[in-house]
Amino acid sequence: MSRGQRPLTAPDLVISTDEKTSIQARRRIHATRPPRPGEPMRVEHEYERKGAWAYLAAWDVQRDKIFGRCELKTGIVPFGRPVAQVTRREPYRSARRVFWIMDKGSSHRGKKADERLRRRWPTIVPVHTPAHASWLNQVEIYFSVVQRKVPTPNDLPSLARLRDRLLRFHHHYERVARPFQWKFTRTDLAALLTKLVDHRRALTEAA
Repeated sequence: MSRGQRPLTAPDLVISTDEKTSIQARRRIHATRPPRPGEPMRVEHEYERKGAWAYLAAWDVQRDKIFGRCELKTGIVPFGRPVAQVTRREPYRSARRVFWIMDKGSSHRGKKADERLRRRWPTIVPVHTPAHASWLNQVEIYFSVVQRKVPTPNDLPSLARLRDRLLRFHHHYERVARPFQWKFTRTDLAALLTKLVDHRRALTEAA
């Protein structure tokens, strides 16, 4: 049995990671007007594009700890930076196994990507979510919070201002966050997988 196939134990750590791409900074042509009594906020629909960040985040699902950084583009090298950001700190640096949950994005998919991760960080156990199942990755919940809280309304004059807002929010969120309590259980997942297998078998028999 390989390291990654042994059951999860208390000393093991679980990191959920992903990239939220194309978070734009938009400078509105006319200033945003704050809400007044009986009136909503008014945001000009015309804007100038001031560039975009890729926000890379890693969420410790057990310790409500978030690591994040902004990159101008995604890729193998940018993806490696948050990995290094996590693994050089305790308790991750001394952990026997760090399960690294991620989707099948182009910068970290396939056997070569897994080998590259394990070669540089031997304690990492890569875990890829199935295709079209990014909702199984807990960092997506955090990204949904970011989307609602940070760039909305999007009236930011520069990339620097957007980066400052993203990173300040992530430090604030870390102070108030608690581990996500999923209602979707292992039993629910097993039932869903069985249903998908049965559906595929029915399609094959009908063909």
